[in-house]
Amino acid sequence: MASPIKSKYLVGLAHIGAFITASAWGSSFLSTKVLMADGGFSPVEMYVYRFAAAYFLLLCFTFRHIFANNWRDELQLMLCGICAGSLYFITENYALENTTTGNVSLLASVSPLFTAAIMALVFRVKIGSGVVIGSLIAFVGVACVIFSNGDGFEIKPKGDLLALSAALSWAVYSLAAKRIIPLYSGLFITRKLFFYGVITGLPFLFIQHSLSHQPYHLTLLFSMQNPHYLLNFAFLVIFCSLLAYLVWNQVMSVLGPVVANNYLYIQPLVTMIAAYFVLGEKIYPLGYLGCALIIGGLVAADKLKISPRRPQLRKM
Repeated sequence: MASPIKSKYLVGLAHIGAFITASAWGSSFLSTKVLMADGGFSPVEMYVYRFAAAYFLLLCFTFRHIFANNWRDELQLMLCGICAGSLYFITENYALENTTTGNVSLLASVSPLFTAAIMALVFRVKIGSGVVIGSLIAFVGVACVIFSNGDGFEIKPKGDLLALSAALSWAVYSLAAKRIIPLYSGLFITRKLFFYGVITGLPFLFIQHSLSHQPYHLTLLFSMQNPHYLLNFAFLVIFCSLLAYLVWNQVMSVLGPVVANNYLYIQPLVTMIAAYFVLGEKIYPLGYLGCALIIGGLVAADKLKISPRRPQLRKM
């Protein structure tokens, strides 16, 4: 049994890991933008190349253990790979083609609320009021950050539903991984996640290529004239994929999927700050308010614990 001091130490490290991982994912949009806008990479190409490279890197260290211990675990790992990989990224990318960027950013941020709702309804877990209130405050902060430049929220059903599907798929991954994480190493789980994410994403890549008749852009990563393509891609693979997912799985094992997913609200905040320093984009007053709300919401969400519901005894 872990001592209280050791438990607090692990929880503290988990919070730090969640913050760093969410920050890496928030800054990943800048590298993705460089590769898509300057290099001409399609969204599906970016996803498949990024996850495939991360998978082969992990395979070098975990090649002895290929399959899970049983088919039930293997299928659950497949579900994790689909929900956190191909389904999440592809629905989000296609949502961008059918609605505004602000809508996608905001609706994709609903995943912590979906996670809490599924935990409460399906797994009968009582969610503390601090978690609910903090999550809602942080969500309002995300809205302030996203729409701080004056863009409004315009309902576009097709794209908005795709963005909500992406948020729901991430929530499903978080809950599916909850049972798997204690049974296998983080390296094995992350490698399997990348494998099934790539396998289920390849058909979309081939279909898109055949319909658009555009060439694959993989060779651009090794262009001597444009080394920044490879640098941005390496950042996405090593920090935003390989290391980020490894840390995130450990974070969920310590904090649980509900508290861990609340850190996803940091992503738009990090994107806004990184865009200010890297791209020179302005931060408006509403953005500063959003920063305060996100930080305040995360603090409030960590105040109360979540605990299983206890069945009420009937009086005889």
